[in-house]
Order: sequence, then C-alpha cells, then structure tokens
Amino acid sequence: MKTFERGQIRVLQHSSTVLRDNALGDPAQRDLYCYLPPGYDETNDRYPVIYWLSGFTGNGRMMFNADGWMESIDRRLDRLIGSGAMPAVICVLPDCFTRLGGSQYLDSSATGKYETYIVGELVPFVDGQLRTKPGRDHRGVTGKSSGGYGALRLAMRRPDVFGALGSHAGDAYFAYCYLPDFPKFIMGVQRAGGVEAFLREFEALPKKTHEAMEVLNILAMAACYSPNPAAPLGIDLPVRLPSGEIDSSVWKRWETNDPVHMAREHADALRSLKRIYLDAGNRDEWNLHIGARIFTSRLDELGIPYIYEEFDDTHMGIAYRYDRSFCELARVLT
Repeated sequence: MKTFERGQIRVLQHSSTVLRDNALGDPAQRDLYCYLPPGYDETNDRYPVIYWLSGFTGNGRMMFNADGWMESIDRRLDRLIGSGAMPAVICVLPDCFTRLGGSQYLDSSATGKYETYIVGELVPFVDGQLRTKPGRDHRGVTGKSSGGYGALRLAMRRPDVFGALGSHAGDAYFAYCYLPDFPKFIMGVQRAGGVEAFLREFEALPKKTHEAMEVLNILAMAACYSPNPAAPLGIDLPVRLPSGEIDSSVWKRWETNDPVHMAREHADALRSLKRIYLDAGNRDEWNLHIGARIFTSRLDELGIPYIYEEFDDTHMGIAYRYDRSFCELARVLT
C-alpha cells in the first residue's frame, strides 16, 4: 500500500461561554481536534477549512480512530492530499456530544447553544489559532447522518460563515426518518416507567443496546426540535403518553427544522453556496436516500445547482464515501 506524507493532529483547548450551565450539565470546556496538512509547520501558507460534523453519539475525536479496514480521517486526508485528489486543507472536528447523544448542531434550551458554539465561538477561535484562509469563501461544512443534517442546517442558516456544503445521508424528510421509530420510543419509555426512568436505566446499562439507542434517539431529537423549559426535562415530546398519539402541534415544530421544509425559506443562502454535495445509500435504514431525493427536488424547484449521488449501500459503514465531499468542497474553497 502506498504511503503518503503525514499531516498532524492538533488538539486545541476551548472553553465555551455559550455552553456554560447548559440544561444537561454537559462540559463547557472541550477538546477541539484539528487536522493540519503535510508541511504546515514548514511554510507560512494559509489554508481553507472544512468543518466535519459527526453523527449521532459521535464526536470529533472518534474520527481519528481506525480499525483494520477503515481509514482514520487523518490518514484519509493524507491520502487525498498526497495523491493530488484534493488541495491541502485544515479540517476541524467539533465535539458537540451531549448527555442524550447529540445536539443536531442547533441552539436548544434543552441541550445548549450548539449552533452559536460553532459559528460564534469555534470559527473565530480557529481563525485566531491556526493559519486559515478566513471568510466564507474558504470555509465549508460537511458531515454524516446527524452531522450531515448539521451541515445542511448551518449552511442554510449561516451562509455568511460557510460557503460550501456536503452531507452524507443527512437527516431529512422527518416523516420517513423519525416517525417509523415513534412506536419503539413509546414502548421503550413505557417499559421503563417513564422518560426519566428510561434515562436512568440507559445511563446504567453496561452495554447500550440497539433497542435502547432507538428510544434515546427520539428523546434526543425531541430535546433538539421541541424544547420547552416549562415541561418535564425541558422537552415537549412529539407523542402523548400513555396513548402514544402524535401531538400534531409538537410535530409541526419538528417539521420546521426539517431541511426539506427549510429549503424554500433559505433559498438565497443555498443559491449562494459554491458547492452543494449530497449522497446517500439506496438501502438506508432510516430512508435518508428518500429524504435526499425530496430535498434535491426542492433544489430543482428553486433552480439551485447541486451534486447528488445515490449508491448501493446502507446507512452504516459508508466512510469510504467521505472522499467525495472532501474533494468537492476543497476544490471550490481554495
């Protein structure tokens, strides 16, 4: 196997003001993992920046882990840069993990101000600490699953900060990706004896089972999409317990956060992006390939150019696809 010149991993310490005293008691001081390209210390060159957002239950540090058959993100970037497939970039991998497994990279009274954390604190912090090319024309955002959702959302809401977008199987068309799991959530919470009892049980589990994760996922999404400081745990659930009937008023709040429903409102932002790259496996277990198709149909209606690739695979184990978004974004951000 061909070897390539190595970049470096730099871990910056950042203490957040906006995450201080968040409702979940999650830490405000976090490690910020950054990839610096080969030769960074040998020149005074400045580099474009790609922010990589991890999926649900993930964080930036985890992306530097590798198994016997999967590249870590630093080795992936070493290969792409060293082979000439993409120009050199800095890659920043925020830690937006929460007690509930994730933040969806948005501001919520139930989890914390994670959109503000990224765009208001981390971006200027990184520009001050590293030799970046500042400005939205040299800054992109991409990610997978919940991270792909975060990239979609941040690019739509903050085109002044990000000039290019990538999303691998990002959460979209919530009626297909979340609703099918509502019955599992209802039954899991009822078995535990309530939401708070479920959380206690979950945190005590020595092994987090797939069934428990399905329940946690819907609870985490409720914390992100339908917070309510006056409600138990600060969250409005999308279903009425014990019956399990969907609460239509809460569900409407979820839908306002769905990229499919956000696209028209943020058409100018999407149109301003230098690149929109999207992909998904055609057997995605959460139907996110269908969500991607519907989102791209909105882009078609709005006359917004994009690249969409649907490939033969499922939701998990698709890290090999990351080459595509990194290359597409890096080429337009240089």
